[in-house]
Amino acid sequence: MLDVTAPTPKPRVIAGEKQDWELVIGMEVHAQVASKAKLFSGASTAFGAEPNSNVAFVDAGMPGMLPVINEFCVEQAVRTGLGLNAEIHLTSAFDRKNYFYPDLPQGYQISQLYHPIVGEGEVLVELGDGTARVVRIERIHLEQDAGKSIHDMDPSMSFVDLNRTGVALMEIVSRPDIRGPEEAAAYVTKLRQIMRYLGTCDGNMQSGNLRADVNVSVCRPGQYEKYQETQDFGHLGIRCEIKNMNSLRFIQAAIEVEARRQIAILESGGSVTQETRLYDPDKGETRSMRSKEEAHDYRYFPDPDLLPLEIEQAWVDGIAATLPELPDAKKARFIADFGLSDYDASVLTADTEAATYFEAVAAASANGKASANWVINNLFGKLKEDEKDISDSPVSPAQLGGIIRLIDAGDISGKIAKDLFDIVYAEGGDPAVLVEERGMKQVTDTAAIEAAVDAIIAANPDQVEKAKANPKLAGWFVGQTMKAMGGKGNPKAINDIVAAKLAS
Repeated sequence: MLDVTAPTPKPRVIAGEKQDWELVIGMEVHAQVASKAKLFSGASTAFGAEPNSNVAFVDAGMPGMLPVINEFCVEQAVRTGLGLNAEIHLTSAFDRKNYFYPDLPQGYQISQLYHPIVGEGEVLVELGDGTARVVRIERIHLEQDAGKSIHDMDPSMSFVDLNRTGVALMEIVSRPDIRGPEEAAAYVTKLRQIMRYLGTCDGNMQSGNLRADVNVSVCRPGQYEKYQETQDFGHLGIRCEIKNMNSLRFIQAAIEVEARRQIAILESGGSVTQETRLYDPDKGETRSMRSKEEAHDYRYFPDPDLLPLEIEQAWVDGIAATLPELPDAKKARFIADFGLSDYDASVLTADTEAATYFEAVAAASANGKASANWVINNLFGKLKEDEKDISDSPVSPAQLGGIIRLIDAGDISGKIAKDLFDIVYAEGGDPAVLVEERGMKQVTDTAAIEAAVDAIIAANPDQVEKAKANPKLAGWFVGQTMKAMGGKGNPKAINDIVAAKLAS
């Protein structure tokens, strides 16, 4: 189970014209399974292929073509469930969800309604203000994706691309535990982070590999607590579903807009109609798409071409044994082992590549705190400036670790280290060799430093008197000495010698 040490955030309260309202949000996140083949066929799932080029006979709904379950997709769903602390059902079953769209050649979607492969789980969602909420997962079920209708290529015709048809999706259904737009975005972010760690979904929202349906309702303060006591959804108000959100920014904006729309209806004496809506970011509004369907509207029935899916506990245990260290555990370890702040540990565990890079730097430098500072403040800043990912970093962990070792050994100062970092970033090379070749080594010879300080003091008698009257002005002599020594003087030695000279 999750260890929640942060305080629980308060629900988002929206002031209406007449009274206050609270938000209640549940989400259905559709995550494309990271698999090279589709759920029931061997067709490719490669993104960006020519339209209708990744389509098998099963995907096209050809008569007599029977689906064959992709075991790897099942494994990925189980892996995701384990990563979300969820119950794994050893027996599950597929159903036909019947509806007729041009991009669904079979006339039905193979999904799991009554017997999903994954049951109840939970995820810890941390917010920027130090609060955290546990969001309960109701279920995760496997289903096949539909194709894509294209309406903007011809003024009089629509086109259909069936490449996505049959691609495996995991639908992750939450309980209505999310209480604000920021929490909703943080929840999706955390799910994406966990699945990327697990390798079960790449989480690319731009490619449609992760998208969400957001259920929004509003209730009076105190009603949510009554729901928690009774589990009666009637306390939460009528919900509306906003379909196919593939942007964290749009998810937050759509929730805000939809909540205010519902509040306006309720405060004017009307009733909210349960329906499916779409968010229009250009107009900043949601609009009705269709009335909200229930299970019977889709005429669900067990798929006659697929036997119940039965898996063994030993197989599940084998998958569990291969799980990587997940974000929450890695963050806690970084804090404990390296003495990092909560913020720094969160930044470094945001994705697996950053965490791996940092650990390699810490191992090379033997200084975890300094490694975190250099990775976050120097490397990440430079990569962002150059629009590069950590995987494209010109500076290897060994090189950055070498720079930090040189600082700790007293061979270079922090200022020289920044210059050295820029050289390594632009040109490469061994930091220790570069320091020797380019004469960047820090001067620690106290005699040389003392001579430089003496020269500055002798040339500035008026400044000496001011510094003796106000010791804070001693920093001027330190700066002038560093300048005279080309930035190579040991800062601590310079400070000590300046202080001693001015005190005499």
